[in-house]
Amino acid sequence: MAYAGPIVDAHMHLWDLDKHYYSWLQDDPLPNNPAGDMASIAGRNYLPADYAADALPWRVSALVHVECGLPTDKQLSETDWLEGLADAGAPIGAIVAGANLDDPNIELLLEAHAERPRVRGIRQIVNFHADPAKTYGPSDLLLNDQWRRGFALLADHGLSFDLQLYPAQMATAAALADAHPDIPLIVNHAGMPTDRDEAGLALWRSGLAELAKRPNVSCKISGLAMVDRAWTVDSLRPFILYVIEAFGPERSMFASNFPVERVHGGFDAFYSAYDAITADFSDAERQRLFAGTAADVYRIA
Repeated sequence: MAYAGPIVDAHMHLWDLDKHYYSWLQDDPLPNNPAGDMASIAGRNYLPADYAADALPWRVSALVHVECGLPTDKQLSETDWLEGLADAGAPIGAIVAGANLDDPNIELLLEAHAERPRVRGIRQIVNFHADPAKTYGPSDLLLNDQWRRGFALLADHGLSFDLQLYPAQMATAAALADAHPDIPLIVNHAGMPTDRDEAGLALWRSGLAELAKRPNVSCKISGLAMVDRAWTVDSLRPFILYVIEAFGPERSMFASNFPVERVHGGFDAFYSAYDAITADFSDAERQRLFAGTAADVYRIA
């Protein structure tokens, strides 16, 4: 039977190009994006009504909004814009705000974010890869002492960290989780198994298993089409089942990554895949995966 319960979308994005300038959506020409060709979603707004139309016919009850790559001086403005949308009725239950943790003045921004009622955590994309076409930055921030000092401040403000990384960084991230057991870490996009040879996939499996041993780490199942552009339900199945096996339904959560993921398929197609792959799970397990884990991790009533 198809899942008919509520959904808490654990990872999605909104933007208004008249309010903020998103270089990855508005530069001409568009910059290389390791997540794929963004031309089909670039240059146009994506607002709550657009998301609601994409999400039909699924019953999404709450959203976790994740920052959209704005520069440091606009990150608080993005949060305030989202708080305004939520106050006006958008079902934004939690905000994962943007902050550059390697900024020496980061504590002031963290304090301001934490004062906003729906902010639950911070994301700064840390994906680093030796291949220039795959990396998101010039160096591995997880190894940067200034960044690690900024990361440690999250605990003072009760903030989690959304961890978007590659498998080669997972051992470092596991040690970081050990060093900061009071900071929840949420692995983004199933750990992004971008290297598809056997060595790359083995590194993904072992790295994810190490992260799953840390009780303060959970994992979003999303974004797999960014590394599997010709995806099918059968191609996603082993990756989704491995994440759930490693973290259990109580620390795994489904997410859309919309509208970024729309360049690789429709919302209904992705959620139908999640539904089909977990068809033999119990009702309680599916409720955790589709809604409960995200609601708990991001403290959504």
